[in-house]
Amino acid sequence: MADAKVIPFDDDRSRARRRPARTARDAAVRALPGQHGPEEPVLPPRPAAEPVTAPEGAGEAREGRGGWERRLAGGLAFLRRRVTGEYEVDEFGYDKELTDQVLMSLVRPLAEKYFRVEVKGVENIPSKGGALVVANHSGTLPLDGLMMQVAVHDHHPAGRHLRLLAADLVFMLPVVNELARKAGHTLACAEDAERLLTAGEIVGVMPEGFKGIGKPFGERYKLQRFGRGGFVSTALRAGVPIVPCSIVGAEEIYPMIGNAKTLARVLGIPYFPITPTFPWLGPLGAVPLPTKWTIQFGEPIATDGYPPEAAEDPMLMFNLTDQVREQIQHTLYKLLVQRRSVFF
Repeated sequence: MADAKVIPFDDDRSRARRRPARTARDAAVRALPGQHGPEEPVLPPRPAAEPVTAPEGAGEAREGRGGWERRLAGGLAFLRRRVTGEYEVDEFGYDKELTDQVLMSLVRPLAEKYFRVEVKGVENIPSKGGALVVANHSGTLPLDGLMMQVAVHDHHPAGRHLRLLAADLVFMLPVVNELARKAGHTLACAEDAERLLTAGEIVGVMPEGFKGIGKPFGERYKLQRFGRGGFVSTALRAGVPIVPCSIVGAEEIYPMIGNAKTLARVLGIPYFPITPTFPWLGPLGAVPLPTKWTIQFGEPIATDGYPPEAAEDPMLMFNLTDQVREQIQHTLYKLLVQRRSVFF
């Protein structure tokens, strides 16, 4: 095998040393104007580079794309959790994630854009611990409960969630039953209410029940009976404050001018409303009128100063029930005087 030729590391340097050095005269000649050798032509100077600026609105566009990408990623992650079952519900069926991301998003435009709900006094609901919110009930369909739930969810400084007590009819309807459970509603019974209050939840109750939402338009904003004071007994047992709530605007969404009682008995419902648009216009008559709403939460009424046996005192329950009812009624009259128009 032929011997390999070894090239020393300094071979290039040695050739460089053997190259004739340029004289000072050559350098001077090349430096003179117009005296350029063929080896190294002098190029014209490059113009100064102008600063590159991003087009107007490019930053906002990038932020918009980033926001859409984050929302898309969050939505896909949400769908993955729903498909795989990696989400939590409490013992009552309440799905907090579904309520926050889907159900509230569906109801919120109705509250903000359609009814333009104005919320007052939401800071009267405590930031922590249980409380019982007691409100008037009206409107033929129970939309006032949903608007009250959105009001607490979106406007409370501590981001509290309202757990509504609903009638048993709600949980007999196929689709409504599931949605109500997912949204945190539960049966209007003392046992469930006390468990929620003891666990530190905000519970909402409308003691008028069907008598409130099914009353004729001529009796609007006149509170019906508040039952036997069961909600007061529940609050006393749990030792939580009672927060009165007054809702103006719901009475006019479906002005009830009649009640087809025979048809209601056949259908097994408490009443069959007749309004200026329903049932004459069919499904279109079920669209509520776009009234202007106000929801005001009043000063809380403390119950933790009473002894444990106070929950069994009928006279105390009657007095507290009447106090809550009168406070709600007085606030309703006050809000009605301040209201400029039903729709503005």
